Amino acid sequence: MIRKLASGKYRLYSRKKNPKTGKRRNLGTFTGKAAALQHEREIQYFKRH
Repeated sequence: MIRKLASGKYRLYSRKKNPKTGKRRNLGTFTGKAAALQHEREIQYFKRH
């Protein structure tokens, strides 16, 4: 899940909530939305290969 921050950057969060904290895990902050989308694709690829 990608959210835009007040600073104008984009942050990638995990799809599932962390059961320990009840929040989504931060998977990185990016300057552009395209970079965040690309990293999300890379993560999904890595999880299955």
